[in-house]
Amino acid sequence: MTKTFTCIYHFLVLSWYIFLNYYIAQDETDEVKSKIFANGGKWKYMTLLNMLKNGTAGFGIYQPGSFRQLLQTIFYGVACLDDVLKRIRGRKDMTFLTAFRDLLFTTLAFPVSTFVFLAFWILFLYNRDLVYPKALDTVFPAWLNHAMHTFILPITLTEVILRPHSYPSKKTGLTLLAAGSIAYVSRILWIYFETGTWVYPLLAKLSPVGLAAFFSLSYIFIASIYLLGEKLNHWKWGDMMQPWKKRK
Repeated sequence: MTKTFTCIYHFLVLSWYIFLNYYIAQDETDEVKSKIFANGGKWKYMTLLNMLKNGTAGFGIYQPGSFRQLLQTIFYGVACLDDVLKRIRGRKDMTFLTAFRDLLFTTLAFPVSTFVFLAFWILFLYNRDLVYPKALDTVFPAWLNHAMHTFILPITLTEVILRPHSYPSKKTGLTLLAAGSIAYVSRILWIYFETGTWVYPLLAKLSPVGLAAFFSLSYIFIASIYLLGEKLNHWKWGDMMQPWKKRK
């Protein structure tokens, strides 16, 4: 793939995520949707990584991705800026910007998007009421559900194929991922203590020990996805990109 094609691809994906953010932002102007996003709107219930908590019809629902959409928008914005500045400066390496781009993709954008895709569809196929009740089909169009839960995986995998990314040491990468996960769990617990309602109905069925096991397994799952991303990057690009530090 040429660098020009990669630059165009990044611009198109960035435009797509900007459109999704704009479309989702319009939800609060709709009378029905505004009730779903009541009590401070979707950003009030945003977890640090990816999830939102909203209440409708007396139950908590998984409202996907407003923050993940923002995360992807930031990443592809940085990628576009990196592409443009390299072309303007004669393709010279923008060390800081490139390092930030790679860190953002390897520790957040790839593992979070892949986790959302797998977790959502596994739970949806098992029992959709745990994540996306059927009543939401009359509120949100099917294409929006797929835009937030399906298309994210091919878009992320395309980024892996288009360009190599420099991974930090495993210790650094997994530590950053753990910090994000702890912040996410803290947000879920804070919402529960503030509202008395769990983000996901699934959590209400678990005991304190079950909750600890669930959150621990979720981190193991997303950490495995992080390591998978590293393997995919090495499989496609070999040692073309050297990590920041020697892996430990």
